[in-house]
Amino acid sequence: MTKPRIGLLGTGPWADRTHAPALAGHPGVDFSGVWGRRPEAAAALAAAHGTRAYDDVDALFEASDAVAFALPPDVQAPLAARAAAAGCHLLLDKPVATRVTLARETALAAEKAGVASVVFCTLRFAERTAPWIEEQTALGGWYLAQAHWLGALFSPGSTSAYAASPWRREKGGLWDVGPHVLSVLLPVLGEVTGTTAVAGPADSRHLLLRHASGAGSSTTLSLGAPARAADAGITLFGDHGRAVMPSWADAVGSFGAAVDALLESARSGVAHPCDARFGLRVTEILADAEARLVGGPV
Repeated sequence: MTKPRIGLLGTGPWADRTHAPALAGHPGVDFSGVWGRRPEAAAALAAAHGTRAYDDVDALFEASDAVAFALPPDVQAPLAARAAAAGCHLLLDKPVATRVTLARETALAAEKAGVASVVFCTLRFAERTAPWIEEQTALGGWYLAQAHWLGALFSPGSTSAYAASPWRREKGGLWDVGPHVLSVLLPVLGEVTGTTAVAGPADSRHLLLRHASGAGSSTTLSLGAPARAADAGITLFGDHGRAVMPSWADAVGSFGAAVDALLESARSGVAHPCDARFGLRVTEILADAEARLVGGPV
């Protein structure tokens, strides 16, 4: 049988370190090519992984059954809608977009074209955290979640390659790591029915969410935390006591699991829980939180 062909849009650190190695090493797919806004970077990344660079993104769509995205969210969204219209299944990065209109257009384009979609929220696909989330969702009875994701991308002395990302600099932790936390809270505690948001030091944002289950959650998000304070975690409290989300690693393996999820959704016709519709809902929640922010950086 012919392997599904998956192309990659994007050439930055995330594409270089995660997407391209995962696609090149996946035994069930044919890595069909790379397109980027910098042709020289696309050529280098393609050569490193034994595939072809494309100057014309529509030509990559034509040569692919699915495409993966490693682009800034508001660049990703219109290209994803275009790829869906060309018949390509979509492996999207989070957030799908930072503007609700763009996220909605992407979800509608996927539905109209009848293509499968998966949003790569790492925790939903990582080897240790994915089954933990499923277990806590099935268990139920949770009335409180406390979450924090304190990144140090923008702390003094940071050498992170992601610190050069303009969209992360502009939108901060709310939009970069907020989707990760929501990808856990929504399935475990239910739909968000109320939001309070407060600005903290630097880019930190504190969210208080009410969920359809009656549970509440508190979350602190940042990309500018002091390096020695950098940490991430989620703890649940409820009828069964306390549950602490395990640590995770191996982004390449997690992305490979997301590829498998996309292929299964395309094969079965069953929407994945982390599809473009879910990505739209995450954008709606974060946009609402951003609009409700009280106070400013201190």
